[in-house]
Amino acid sequence: MTDKPDGISRSARAVLGVLGLLFVLVGLVFVGGGGMLIARGGSWYYLLMGLAVVWSGVEIVRGRSRAFWIYGLAVAATALWALWEVGLDFWALEARIFIFTMAAMVLALFIPLLRRAEGRPGGGRRAAGLFLALLLVNLGWLWGMFVPHGLSGVEAAARPDRPAAPASEDWADYAGNSLAQRFGAQDQINASNVRDLKVAWTFRTGDVPLSPGGGGAEDQQTPLQIGNTLFLCTPHNTVISVNAATGKENWRHDFPTKTTTWVRCRGLAYFDATRPPVQPTAPGSTPVTPVSVPAGGACQRRLFMNTIDAVLVALDADTGKLCEDFGTRGQVDLKAGLGAAPSPLYEMTSAPTLAGTTVVVGGRVADNVALDMPGGVVRGFDVVSGAMKWAFDPGNPDDRQTPAEGRTFTRSTPNVWAPMTYDVASNTVFMPVGSAAIDLWGVPRTRFDEEYGATVLALDATTGNEKWRFQTVRHDLWDYDVPMQPTLFDFARADGATVPALVIGTKMGQLFVLDRLTGKPLTEVTELPVKAGPIQGERYPETQPLSTGMPQIGAEVLRESDMWGMTALDQLACRVIFRGMRYDGLFTSPGEDYSLSFPGSLGGMNWGGLSYDPTTSTLFANDMRLGLWVHMVPQPAGAQASDGNESVNAGMGAVPLKGTPYSVVKNRFFSPLGIPCQKPPFGSLTAIDMKTQKIGWQVPLGTVEDTRLFGIRMSLPIPIGMPTIGGSLATRGDLVFFAATQDFYLRAFDRRTGKELWKARLPVGSQGTPISYVSPENGKQYIVISAGGARDSDQRGDYVIAYALP
Repeated sequence: MTDKPDGISRSARAVLGVLGLLFVLVGLVFVGGGGMLIARGGSWYYLLMGLAVVWSGVEIVRGRSRAFWIYGLAVAATALWALWEVGLDFWALEARIFIFTMAAMVLALFIPLLRRAEGRPGGGRRAAGLFLALLLVNLGWLWGMFVPHGLSGVEAAARPDRPAAPASEDWADYAGNSLAQRFGAQDQINASNVRDLKVAWTFRTGDVPLSPGGGGAEDQQTPLQIGNTLFLCTPHNTVISVNAATGKENWRHDFPTKTTTWVRCRGLAYFDATRPPVQPTAPGSTPVTPVSVPAGGACQRRLFMNTIDAVLVALDADTGKLCEDFGTRGQVDLKAGLGAAPSPLYEMTSAPTLAGTTVVVGGRVADNVALDMPGGVVRGFDVVSGAMKWAFDPGNPDDRQTPAEGRTFTRSTPNVWAPMTYDVASNTVFMPVGSAAIDLWGVPRTRFDEEYGATVLALDATTGNEKWRFQTVRHDLWDYDVPMQPTLFDFARADGATVPALVIGTKMGQLFVLDRLTGKPLTEVTELPVKAGPIQGERYPETQPLSTGMPQIGAEVLRESDMWGMTALDQLACRVIFRGMRYDGLFTSPGEDYSLSFPGSLGGMNWGGLSYDPTTSTLFANDMRLGLWVHMVPQPAGAQASDGNESVNAGMGAVPLKGTPYSVVKNRFFSPLGIPCQKPPFGSLTAIDMKTQKIGWQVPLGTVEDTRLFGIRMSLPIPIGMPTIGGSLATRGDLVFFAATQDFYLRAFDRRTGKELWKARLPVGSQGTPISYVSPENGKQYIVISAGGARDSDQRGDYVIAYALP
């Protein structure tokens, strides 16, 4: 049956008028934005597409069916352009095409009306066919949004020579053992049965962290497990002992604090005085000093915590009482010798490091507050008496003593805020060092600031003497401090020999592999030429080290074509913003203009650290990819310091850098819709074969399910890959566990392929690192995670949850 031409009613013409006007308005937005983009040296596509959409809209208003074909040809051209620009990258294609195919599907419904307006038969069947074809295309786009995309997933080669696992020990160190490998040697829970994991018990600490503006309290702990006891620390520094098999509380000790900014406890340290200290075996190592606790006395087994108020405390692990023989009735004031060091300008944000019989502590000096700040001295204290054994002052590196009366440790020096690692074999402490007090303006830095900033520093644990240092960034102006503890392992050379090594990740997405005894790189490090910035008086380096012998994770140089958005409209906005900023790649220095820093000071990789499976020589790294724009604003002399809150600060206005000529405004590189401007993923989990230094697989990590957009929870498990903050756990059972995404899940991935095998819904998000252990009470393996709230979520809790097989 053929439709007859019959004209259309006034109401139908009004509908076409409204539809056409919408097309014209959208097209004009593309024309205007596209013109701005061309003026900034960008792509001509958006202007041309805008003109096509305007033309289509005009033809719709006129009642001409050619509107669909004009628009359809423009969409086909868009698809060809998108394939040329980004290849088969799903998320990049979706941002360029999906909105247009959706609009084409809607427009197909109006073809009969447009044809009748021309006085022709409606052609309803043809229009229905076009609609159905476009519906299938759009359903394909929608289906693809719920499938992981964009990263490799290649099954790791089988290892028939896989060695036996290390002994299944307690989780007695912050990262499992002194090698900082975050490896559970248990395989009771494995890739074949992990789907059966269930909640075994849940413990509520009573400390719910609140983080208004992102700079308050956070739950970021990794528990310790000794025998059948689990030791926890809460954001506000309550230490709790619970039964590792049941979650029943044994004791707790509170350390009240008035500090409200940057409040957290990431972990504890443990010492057993009933066991003789392990002596180093590496040639030339300094012996570990023996210590003793009177037999039958208290504190045979000790827990150590750095309070957020900068006090080192020692507790009896069996009773929770303070160890009276340590310091002053169980406490050591870590602000002694620093001069003015109020909280939150000087705080402790990482676990103490137990190094033989020395407790080693650093400290967080708030970034970008003032030129005159507390120093970054690192100190070693006797594990029994609490007496200071040595101090390493980066501004006075040859002196190990407390400053004389009336003097202080050097002010404003690079600090060690992240966890450290102790090498038992060489009695060495490896330290990730930050930068001087002002990151963004380095004109007045001293020679020692330049030498020690952004380094991996090796100190003798007994004496505090320097063994070596390796610098990851020169003259750091980006807050690219070294953010994590090194992971120790045996590196296999091409000739088959093994070398004691460490690997450490950085905020720039670099992985450096160093000889533990010398600090020399074991994989290739090349010098990258970099551009000087625009600030007068800065000593810009001509090159920066780049770890080209290892995979660089999320550290690509952005191009306009890497800009992204949920729609082509906000992608256009991101392109315009990108073209309006100065961007010279990984080391784009800040200036009085607007500059882009990517991956940005949040990472790349951050304090969560790496995990390593020694039985397969596989390294696991999680990262986040959140660029920041930075704007230095000249300020008058005498500007007051900020409060030390290091949250991204554009909402605060220009934040003064006291003592410098500048304030600073910075924010995340987001689209007008509040999502990252560069293409996904925004966070990933990567497996690296350390025998070949090649990526085995890389998968997006986390979904937008619990992310809020304009205050509305998205509720869609779209696996786009979200920023991550905590660490991973590798296990002998061919599993990698991870929880610190922005959605509320603990996940288990197949170590061999990266495939997600299991996930459990958490009551709130997590910023913690999972641990694994076998309870000696019942022989069960447990996976334990602390869940106090995801970084960018306002939903908070106080949960510690243990999972086991039924």
